Amino acid sequence: MEGFDDSTYGDAFADVYDDWYADVTDVDATVACTLDLAGTGGRVLELGVGTGRLALPMAMAGLTVTGIDSSAAMLAVLAEADSARAVDAHLGDMVDDLPGADFDVALAAYNTFFNLLDAERQQACFRSVADRLRPGGRFIVEAYVPELAISVGSNVSVRSMTTDRVVLSVSQHDPDEQRASGQFVEITEAGGVRLRPWAIRWATPGQLDEMGERAGLRLEARWADMAGATFDADAAQHVSVYVR
Repeated sequence: MEGFDDSTYGDAFADVYDDWYADVTDVDATVACTLDLAGTGGRVLELGVGTGRLALPMAMAGLTVTGIDSSAAMLAVLAEADSARAVDAHLGDMVDDLPGADFDVALAAYNTFFNLLDAERQQACFRSVADRLRPGGRFIVEAYVPELAISVGSNVSVRSMTTDRVVLSVSQHDPDEQRASGQFVEITEAGGVRLRPWAIRWATPGQLDEMGERAGLRLEARWADMAGATFDADAAQHVSVYVR
């Protein structure tokens, strides 16, 4: 999408993210999973920390949390939280700007990893994460399974509608490039039109495994969700745990 860069998504969605995506993943299960892998007081690096939807509960559970996000608008929302000081938040991208080293766990929650828009950047992210994990540290990647959800061409649908507000979803899908992009078009009686663009480059679980291997990370476990449900051929999403 022309004009789309690392900060575009976060800047466009910061004011609605917590409302629109509060249920995109199970927060309690994510915290429990991360705590189990990192241990109490363990050091966690969250990629795409955003508004702190996951980072703040992880910190309150006793984890030492560092987060990075390319959107200043997202981090501004995080900074307004009462417990914001519990998270060491950094502005930057999740390839070239990852802070620190010797983390017990790195986390890329639901589809965050797919915000890297080409295979080279995704591979570079695996390498950057591997460099910052302690020996035995884990990288958790949560994402949808594209084999079950690949679309072709364009699509327009209604996301939500009230008497004074309509949100349309407009998207394009290119399976050859493994890319999808779109706009949420928000139309309100009082405020006119607001565009909220997004773009992803998806990868299959097998492709992610190959990236991990090239970066020195081995697939340790794969579940259908953060609660550890069995991953099988019918699973619509996966949680993959890679170990250094």
